[in-house]
Amino acid sequence: MSALFSPLQANRLHLANRIVVAPMCQYSAEEGCATDWHQIHLGQLALSGAGLLIIEATAVSQVGRISPVDLGLYSDANEAALARVLAAIGKYSAMPIAIQLSHAGRKGSSRAPWDGGTQIRSSEPGGWKTEAPSTVPHAQDEEAPAALDREGLDRVCAAFALAATRAARLGLAGIELHAAHGYLLHQFLSPLANHRTDEYGGSLGNRMRFPLEVFDAVRAAFPADKPVWVRVSATDWVQEGWQLEDTVAFAQALKARGCDAIHVSSGGASPAQSIRLGPGYQVPFAQRVKAESGLPTIAVGLITSAEQAEAVIRNGEADAVALARGMLYDPRWPWHAAAQLGASVVAPKQYWRSQPRELKDLFANAHYGQR
Repeated sequence: MSALFSPLQANRLHLANRIVVAPMCQYSAEEGCATDWHQIHLGQLALSGAGLLIIEATAVSQVGRISPVDLGLYSDANEAALARVLAAIGKYSAMPIAIQLSHAGRKGSSRAPWDGGTQIRSSEPGGWKTEAPSTVPHAQDEEAPAALDREGLDRVCAAFALAATRAARLGLAGIELHAAHGYLLHQFLSPLANHRTDEYGGSLGNRMRFPLEVFDAVRAAFPADKPVWVRVSATDWVQEGWQLEDTVAFAQALKARGCDAIHVSSGGASPAQSIRLGPGYQVPFAQRVKAESGLPTIAVGLITSAEQAEAVIRNGEADAVALARGMLYDPRWPWHAAAQLGASVVAPKQYWRSQPRELKDLFANAHYGQR
């Protein structure tokens, strides 16, 4: 039996297999509201046969968006727009859908990637003053953010909790808290971005304090029988930055608070990062976090082939694998992986007749006839 296509339990959430569609920003929302693009994009991925689909980084406030066209869950209009998308998908797919909640911090007020991805200064049309742990810009030539004071910290934490409440009303299967890729919660963790001298800066324990407070708030606002987990950058890839040992300590603290899993990525906190890319280059990070925290882990990053993903699970390096760009390039990646590994995968009945003749058991429970 394929390890990749074995089931996985997270809290009371049952996954049919270990393949996760990673959250991928689409920069296609309108005032934070999901559009027809999201229905097309998420709809096709919900037919992929993966075990879990995670909606893109979803801002918990307007100022928490990466760009003016980011998805949000901070208003009634945002909630209603996403409800429409989820209702349409749910008619044709039983795949569990989770959401990644995020605040961009100092990396907010950016142009969409196809418009250059550069910062929009607060004095420019469409721009706003960003907020962060400290008045340290992401890059030297960028406008500095405002440092969050006590009122600001409380406001951000409350925004995460309210977004989690909205996610619960939407019936989402889980929440991934975004503490990676140089966004706000990662900024608190990393000494590259966090220069505070109060109880939220300095020591590792102090730098973890606010992300842990946000986790507690989200966990309390979301149904206890549904999983909440965290995405982390295992390392900043900068010598003076956040390191793997820090990630292990953070994961251990999260486990003590009831975190269900850790999604292990890396980088994003500094333009000075020097990433050593290669096939599965972040898998060893997930393996160590799993071993030293005892939490289930999701591995991600240049995992491209079925055999590679199968080995990660079979060797116990991680509990699940996530694909992002690879899934965009091949939205039927789980079908093709199941075919290669001799496994079965769930496919919509409208597509059952596409099952190759030589793979009679590829599509689970497929049957059809015609006069």
